[in-house]
Amino acid sequence: MKQYLDLFSALSDETRLRIMVLLSEKELCVCQIEWALGLPQAKVSRHLAVLRYTGLVKIRRQGLWVYYSLAEPKNEVEKNLFECFRRCLRKEETFKTDLSCMKRCITKPLDLVAQMVRKL
Repeated sequence: MKQYLDLFSALSDETRLRIMVLLSEKELCVCQIEWALGLPQAKVSRHLAVLRYTGLVKIRRQGLWVYYSLAEPKNEVEKNLFECFRRCLRKEETFKTDLSCMKRCITKPLDLVAQMVRKL
């Protein structure tokens, strides 16, 4: 039961849910998530830490950059939720906007994205 309480607690925040929808699309660097959501690094990092603690996301380091992606689902509930992020939630206006910003962002070099988000 605790795993489900932790799961739904982690997803009960708007920012974390928005992050999960972005990551259902592709692996992203922290600065790309910041850009897509229009949020400062401290806030994004805090929410990513919660998602990581609950095992919903994983990290990969490459030089100075830290990339986040969805973890492998641990059970059928997570599998279905991740699929819902990919198919259902992306149709909602907030998520559409986030995904559109993310798609523009990923075409730019990470150095430029990092510089731009420092101004948020």
